[in-house]
Amino acid sequence: MSWDQIVKKVSPYIVKIETPSGSGTGFLCAYNDEKRWCVVATALHVVSQADEWQQPIRITHHDSGHVAFLKEPNRVVYADYETDSAGILFERGDFPFPEQPIPLLPLDRPISIGCEVGWLGFPAIDQYTLCFFSGSVSAHRPDRKAYLIDGVAINGVSGGPVLYSTETDGVQIVGTVSAYRANRTTGDALPGLLISQDVSHFHAVTDKVRSIDEARRKQQELENAKPDKRKT
Repeated sequence: MSWDQIVKKVSPYIVKIETPSGSGTGFLCAYNDEKRWCVVATALHVVSQADEWQQPIRITHHDSGHVAFLKEPNRVVYADYETDSAGILFERGDFPFPEQPIPLLPLDRPISIGCEVGWLGFPAIDQYTLCFFSGSVSAHRPDRKAYLIDGVAINGVSGGPVLYSTETDGVQIVGTVSAYRANRTTGDALPGLLISQDVSHFHAVTDKVRSIDEARRKQQELENAKPDKRKT
């Protein structure tokens, strides 16, 4: 699948995230069983201050312009400071996400050095325009749950999905844009590397949402199994 086809496929999952202190990018990564609740993945630094200070978070769907204005009681942020990753759980309502999330790359199948990946986000230099970037994997750092990528990341693109596609597995999400480290060894800012955190946190959040669903089902089964006192 060519990159223009991949961008067309993934764009309906992309959101712009705005807080009182800044902005970033996110994408749908999970639903609960009933699809009543959804999880938007992003970089933790995009929402950490707003979450800590109980400030609102504004999420705008790229394709439709639909807005979810999330105050602190209407959301749960699952944060992982180690990997700069956050999953924002909120009630879907009429938010026009596709019915099935883009698959997350399995953790036991990391992509190899030299593979080409792409990423999407809203760069601050044109902050309401979704832009595409691409580059090659320079290194995999399993100790940091991260990939180093020969490419650029601009403020506002943080939290955007890093994408990989094969003929057998189709499009998968490899990670999220976390940071860009310029080469400053000579005193000037020279081209550096993009840091993409892997999707380990989002696999964990998906499992957590499923466990909540399972707990609710078991609770309902117990309630249904109780004798009807009205008949005694």
